[in-house]
Amino acid sequence: MPIISTERIGVAFDMAGCPNRCRHCWLGKGNNRTLSETDVRWGVAQFREFIQQADTPIRTLAVSTHFREPDFRDDYRYLYDLEAELGDGKPNRFELLSMWRIARDRTYLPWAKSVGPDTCQITFFGMQKTTDWFYRRKGAFADALTATERLLDSGMKPRWQVFLTTNLLPELDDLLALQEKITGSYDEFKIFLNLPGPEGEARKLEHLRPATDQVSDLPEKLLTASRRHLDKEVLWSTEAELVSEIVSARFLKEDPTEDLWFFVCSNWDVYSNIGTLEPWWCIGNLKTDSVDTILRRYENNEVPGLKTLHHLSPAYLVKEFGNANGLKIYSSRDDLLALYSEKLCRRDWNQK
Repeated sequence: MPIISTERIGVAFDMAGCPNRCRHCWLGKGNNRTLSETDVRWGVAQFREFIQQADTPIRTLAVSTHFREPDFRDDYRYLYDLEAELGDGKPNRFELLSMWRIARDRTYLPWAKSVGPDTCQITFFGMQKTTDWFYRRKGAFADALTATERLLDSGMKPRWQVFLTTNLLPELDDLLALQEKITGSYDEFKIFLNLPGPEGEARKLEHLRPATDQVSDLPEKLLTASRRHLDKEVLWSTEAELVSEIVSARFLKEDPTEDLWFFVCSNWDVYSNIGTLEPWWCIGNLKTDSVDTILRRYENNEVPGLKTLHHLSPAYLVKEFGNANGLKIYSSRDDLLALYSEKLCRRDWNQK
């Protein structure tokens, strides 16, 4: 890992957990143990002290009180103000809101719209039974539909992310018909297909990853919308096609991330947003390690996940785990390499 050269980093604390246990989540299946406001203030102070005292280009710190479901706690407005108080600049608000809260709290969307942005992404995996199964929560599908209608009523823009698995295929026509029924003539509504990444919980979904012949007759309108949203002409390639690209690559990833965040779990274990929350990505514990130690461990690739990412050649991973004739589809070579590297880390970790 190169020395941290950015002037800004972020630190996110898992204060509230998540209402879901999504099977596609790259972070893995977490728990709902919490951190208090006192905990977060103490954690931010550790990073502030490091920035002030260390010889580092880091000058500013972004702070988040979540890294899974946003606004899950009832005091979400206070937590937004807390992030503004503890961090430098306006709190980061991505195009994600709490679908669980939208369906239960009528005061939530007016507030969310006031702090921005005005777009919210909602994830579907198929119809009711399939979507609830992927969320591991009964009622998730109903919440998603309610959230869509309330976003439209509030003048906000819903965007449906539809995950492409073999479970979706027989239900796609029904889901698209439902979308048209709900949205009617709203011009701001968007929808796109996405493939599950192979990391975290999603690594267990490989048996549901479609092969190229299973996606040959998807609706062209949906494919066009997906290309537009993802800004790519080729939505996916087979493992066989990607393997031929990977073997000539020098590194697993040229630039792992431009937006560097550190995740602090409820047990104080720390991870970077480059990897998952699997144990081989843990770079320290904020209660037992200094921030200086944690960041040096990150920069020096001192944990198995980072060693794999920066010290192993893509060709080696292909040799160990690749299928030169594989017909299952992946969004990119990075996704396929992530699958190979996770397999290697898990294998080596289990052999310890």
